[in-house]
Amino acid sequence: MPTTEINAETKAQVLAMQREELTGYETYKKLATKIKDPHNREVIYKIANDEQGHYQTLKRYSGEDVSPNNLKITFFYWLSRILGLTFGIKLMERGEEDAQAAYTKIRESIPEIEKILEDEEEHEQLLLGMLDEEGLKYAGSVVLGLNDALVELTGALAGLTFAFQNTNIIALAGLITGISASFSMAASEYLSTKSGEEDLDPIKSAVYTGLAYIFTVIVLILPYLIFSNYLVCLGFTILNAILVIALFNFYIAVAKDLEFKKRFFEMAGISLGVAALSFVIGNIIRGVFGIDI
Repeated sequence: MPTTEINAETKAQVLAMQREELTGYETYKKLATKIKDPHNREVIYKIANDEQGHYQTLKRYSGEDVSPNNLKITFFYWLSRILGLTFGIKLMERGEEDAQAAYTKIRESIPEIEKILEDEEEHEQLLLGMLDEEGLKYAGSVVLGLNDALVELTGALAGLTFAFQNTNIIALAGLITGISASFSMAASEYLSTKSGEEDLDPIKSAVYTGLAYIFTVIVLILPYLIFSNYLVCLGFTILNAILVIALFNFYIAVAKDLEFKKRFFEMAGISLGVAALSFVIGNIIRGVFGIDI
């Protein structure tokens, strides 16, 4: 039985919180079975047990059981398996910020809320120590590959588009340029990592840089292989570039607790600025040399 009577509005809030806590418990428990690192596994089990404890505390006030959100459990489970445990869990914890605000509103009605809020703060600190996934260790190499491909190839494609105005030739020239540049960037990253002081594998750094570059090349050139109008292709290429920048920066911002907007606008501004400059240069070259293909 609840230690304090709560009104209907507060009870509705408590039941919603119960569902969130139970959903968190089931998600963490399911993810913990897939974690190989003993420390990380122990951290996730601890958080899961805390969530279960929060559920039981809230149940004393509502006097009712609730069911977890199975769709949310499935979503965050597979998101964590595909994009990495750190990203999936930290994104889930970000969603709990709204829950913490709701907890604060009913603090006077339920004294144990203070302990729940303290546990949530502790969870954030525990998760800060889980940045040891390989993909995050080599995030710098991925950034290098993405950034160089976005800046160089977006600009090159803009210039080629207005110089040639032929989608097949633009796609061919872009692929040759992009693939050659990816090997060059991978080799540079290998040498840079090998001579650096960071504890990173030079080969893995090179692979991450090269793959990120090639992925970006494919995404940017794809419109030229689908559409026939070169202006439509350029529009979709720029849109794809912005999408890649947004998705990658969102991933890094969540996983490493960094600011998203500043990183996104900086990277997008550089890429689109170079594209605009190349657009102008392409038109000038076409006019000066009278190129017509």
